[in-house]
Amino acid sequence: MNESSAGQKVNFDACALQPCRVCDNPIGTKNICQSVDVIAGVACRLLEHSVVKPSQEIRVIATVATVAKPSWSELATTKPIVLNDTTLRDGEQAPGVAFTADEKLAIARSLARAGVTEVEAGTPAMGSEEIAAIRGIVEAGLPLTTIGWCRMREADVDAAIEAEVSMVNISIPASDVQIAAKIGGNRELALERMKRVVGYACERGLKVAVGGEDSSRADIEFLITLVATAKAAGARRFRIADTLSVLDPDSTCALVGHLRAATDLELEFHGHDDLGLATANTLAAIKAGASHASVTVIGLGERAGNAPLEEVAVALKQLYGRQTSIILSELENVAAVVAAAAARAIPLNKAIVGEHVFTHESGIHVDGLLKDQRTYQWLDPHLLGRSNRFVIGKHSGLSAITTLLGELQLAASPDEARQILSRARKYAVENKLPVERETLVAIWRDICERSLSHRA
Repeated sequence: MNESSAGQKVNFDACALQPCRVCDNPIGTKNICQSVDVIAGVACRLLEHSVVKPSQEIRVIATVATVAKPSWSELATTKPIVLNDTTLRDGEQAPGVAFTADEKLAIARSLARAGVTEVEAGTPAMGSEEIAAIRGIVEAGLPLTTIGWCRMREADVDAAIEAEVSMVNISIPASDVQIAAKIGGNRELALERMKRVVGYACERGLKVAVGGEDSSRADIEFLITLVATAKAAGARRFRIADTLSVLDPDSTCALVGHLRAATDLELEFHGHDDLGLATANTLAAIKAGASHASVTVIGLGERAGNAPLEEVAVALKQLYGRQTSIILSELENVAAVVAAAAARAIPLNKAIVGEHVFTHESGIHVDGLLKDQRTYQWLDPHLLGRSNRFVIGKHSGLSAITTLLGELQLAASPDEARQILSRARKYAVENKLPVERETLVAIWRDICERSLSHRA
């Protein structure tokens, strides 16, 4: 943390360059991820412009501190964040995943029920079958925007038009490595091609987002030029793609903050999960000024996958009070639809939609939850249309046993309950499974009937 000349420490929670009120040149950077010595910097710039005299510096610093912008979380009631779901495009690029046209439509319907307003439905340039599948989604009349993903080629745009989408995401390599390898040229060639193809799409009535592939490894000044050129050509949005998953939340915030300071275009962040940071990076991007986020259901995607729709939507609401259009109670259903079509099992402990998210075994936890759910549960299962579930296992305690026996209307003395708990723990260890109700009933019957026979 840095200190100003007045000994003040300031934390900011938005990344953006602030223009000087006199000359409009940037005078400091605000960053949510670190403390920045902006008070002294602003004061010094005001001194440079002779707006104040040196003797007024302390007063200027105090004034700047009082007019700092409200925190990002304080702006939680602003325009909702748009989650652009790319399960049908990037999700389907996961190894071994291949959706039929009917499956694509079923997934699109489930996404619409979940409140998703934008879906990237596929890559029209793949051919007639893909075009027909995408067109089927368009013709279904769902309350969402269907987007076609294109390379920066006129032929790809023509295929998207044949698919009858209203919007395209046209991808351009942004890093020098990808520019050289993928289009065999330099930055100037990339800019020229983008101007031509974006203009071509706009002239044909399509809404255009430009996808900056490998943006996270691009030169920042070139990236700013790329965004400006996209806007001049008619694009409405720029996708900042962390294609190789090289960012962390700090660097994501800095990158998006620089771009947000340089443009008023819609900015969309597209994160991959190779380091397990896709959700965190997406949240950092939004805090830094991204208006849109690219996500997939259950994080389905290439390599380690993408930022999961369910995680981003719930985290935005729970952590920051930010609104999306997502109907949270539908997330479990859409996850099940996608998992079935992808032939992928949802991990039991998958955040938000996993079976065990609200399942409790530990005796200490169960005892606390039975007394007050706030003891061991912050995320309300009812928010997601779910409920708590207690299971009996090695770590269960008497509270769980007596509660479950009561639900089953099975009477047991304190000593019998302790015997049942001992047997249940042994069963869990030997079978590597929770003790199901039927098994618990069998244990109860064995112990309690034996007790009755002894008493007889």
